[in-house]
Amino acid sequence: MTPSSRRFPAALLCLCALAAGGCSAPGGGLGPTTPAPPVSSQPHPEPLWPAWSSVPGAAVGRQEPAPTPLKNAPEVGAEGVQGVDPVEVARADPRMRPYFGKDSIEAPGRAGLRPPVYRDLTGDGQSELIVAADTATGRSALSVYSVVDGRIVSVLFTIGRQLAADAIGTDLLVRIAADDGSEQVVRYHWGGDRMTVVNDERRFRKSGAGCDPDETPAPDCATTDGRRAR
Repeated sequence: MTPSSRRFPAALLCLCALAAGGCSAPGGGLGPTTPAPPVSSQPHPEPLWPAWSSVPGAAVGRQEPAPTPLKNAPEVGAEGVQGVDPVEVARADPRMRPYFGKDSIEAPGRAGLRPPVYRDLTGDGQSELIVAADTATGRSALSVYSVVDGRIVSVLFTIGRQLAADAIGTDLLVRIAADDGSEQVVRYHWGGDRMTVVNDERRFRKSGAGCDPDETPAPDCATTDGRRAR
């Protein structure tokens, strides 16, 4: 058999395969008459608890009653909380009383009651009274008092080490030092009858030149997300 006669059967077999749709060039894709495979369906969310899916983000928590007026608090006059003695207000608060002594302080470094701050945190145009007390152990307590129906009510109480606070509009930002060296930052917003938490985050500070890890806030320390600790 001559070489040309040996090539003829091979060419004939390839033509037959092409006609059947099963012959393609090496490395080629689908032939022009080859049907595309069916598209597989993509996975989609399947609720594990369907009854809960209709209320995304619903929190489970106890319904706390509205704060009650402080017993033995000074009477409120036309000037609101700005017309009452902040020491007497804090002394009338059973949660605040253990955290302050007889002294008032004007700067850090000693135990006592910090200067009072007045700020509208409810958005009603009337100031709230914000007091904080430092203890000899390094812990501090902060309380916010508002006037409801002519009576003084505690609408926020929190404690922590190296406590600092900022006002952001009518919101209150409280920063405290955590045991692991980080800083916990909690933002409070008026919730109708008390200050409620709207954001709670922890920032880890980096050490470096000019960074004092014992100072809160640490102006020369950067957080792990690149922001500077305020």
